[in-house]
Amino acid sequence: MSTSVPEFFITRTLNARQELVWRAWTVEKELASWLPSTPLETISFDVRKGGRYRYTMVNIKTGEEYPTGGVFLDVVPFERLVFTWGYPDDPIEKSPVVTLTLTAHGDSTEMIFHLRGFAGHPGDQYVYDGWSDALDKIMKKYT
Repeated sequence: MSTSVPEFFITRTLNARQELVWRAWTVEKELASWLPSTPLETISFDVRKGGRYRYTMVNIKTGEEYPTGGVFLDVVPFERLVFTWGYPDDPIEKSPVVTLTLTAHGDSTEMIFHLRGFAGHPGDQYVYDGWSDALDKIMKKYT
């Protein structure tokens, strides 16, 4: 029996300064521009350690809603954002954790997305592919 925790990483390099990429993750209007089928009015982000966030994705075909949320565990402006990810009221200790690391390289930024506590792989048509597609949308904002 394996005792390892499922996880995956996705890395992108964006043609944008670190501050702009940070805003894409922390400003509600910016989030609405890349989170899949997520109306701005469903997004609430209190970006500080211990702050909570919430958003609702909507299946355009069926109207089914997918509430998502969690707690910010660590916030280092422009460099690192760590938060639980799941249903908005899930217990912290049982939730997957996302660590977003931003590293400046002149006028571009390396963005490393790490999801720990949930399996994913390219081609899964689920969590990995969903996040990969969303991160591609952020990249398109800055090309």
